[in-house]
Amino acid sequence: MTSSQNSKKQELPPTAWAVLGLLSFPGERTGYELKKWADSSLRFFYWSPAISQIYAELRRLEELGYAASARSGPEETRAKRRYAITDAGREALAGWAADTAEAGPPVLKHGLLLRIWLGHLAEPERLRAMVGEHLERTRGELAAVREAVEHADGVPQWSFPTLALRWSERQHLAELELAEALLTDLDGLAQNRQSPGRQADGDAPTPG
Repeated sequence: MTSSQNSKKQELPPTAWAVLGLLSFPGERTGYELKKWADSSLRFFYWSPAISQIYAELRRLEELGYAASARSGPEETRAKRRYAITDAGREALAGWAADTAEAGPPVLKHGLLLRIWLGHLAEPERLRAMVGEHLERTRGELAAVREAVEHADGVPQWSFPTLALRWSERQHLAELELAEALLTDLDGLAQNRQSPGRQADGDAPTPG
């Protein structure tokens, strides 16, 4: 590997490693198939790259020698290009996956909680409705996760993805429990605000 390629390796974003990870499972896949595989696995515990991101990273990975592609039928004008990981790509991916320093702590960016934090600007019923909508979405995601688990379960090559999906299933169950508790907290806050003799809010202290 040249110094230029080594420099590019160090600068690979998580999306590139995720796409290379999708290629590390047996078989060759088109960009469209990689997107479907990401939507039924990665999105439940990390994120699913857009199809444009996938193709951009495939080009980058080919330049580095980490992936190779071939058309399914060179004589066809619209033949599909299928991608596979190379030995160099598998070696690089294994090294990246073993680097715990790169994993870092999980980052929570909860859009609903940001709005709850700004609840003093919203109507109580609207806040409750938002939590209800979140519950409905989470139930839908939980059903999708369970469908993915059922699809992957029993396939030897997908044993580790199945573990990740089962973790996601438990995470969605916990999210449902947290949202239900949040509804209870909102009800309790509303009752406190309606209590007789409650003083008007003063200036809020700045957390130290």
